[in-house]
Amino acid sequence: MIKPAALKTQVSSGGVIFRRHDDSIEVAMVAVKGGNVWCLPKGIIDKGEVPEKTAIREVAEETGLKGTIIEKLGEITYWYYIKEENTKCRKTVHFFLMKYEGGDVSNHDWEVDEALWFPIDEALKKASYKGEKEMIKKAEEILIKTH
Repeated sequence: MIKPAALKTQVSSGGVIFRRHDDSIEVAMVAVKGGNVWCLPKGIIDKGEVPEKTAIREVAEETGLKGTIIEKLGEITYWYYIKEENTKCRKTVHFFLMKYEGGDVSNHDWEVDEALWFPIDEALKKASYKGEKEMIKKAEEILIKTH
């Protein structure tokens, strides 16, 4: 008899970190899975950590960039499968709009293959996940209003 997959939940936090460059808005994204998947920087919330603190920490680790939170963009929830554990996982990710304060994308950590800046319209096309595309779109709407 095949054992049914176990269920697990994870809560992560991440950010859409941006900078204004001339008249355009740029967003930092990270490549994972051998450079085949482009996504927003994010990671699991540590015990006792608030989502905002996790977003700042994870963006710094995965992109090498320091940012300050402007506002919460929202959250996305999805299911994925952890093959090694035969577990279905329900993941919720909190996303924050973050203003770039310093740092360099070449200082990203080992967890990501690459970190790069993209013009926001290109970031929208490049993002591999629908929910993250929505967060980038929401960030763009806010940033256009406040320009």
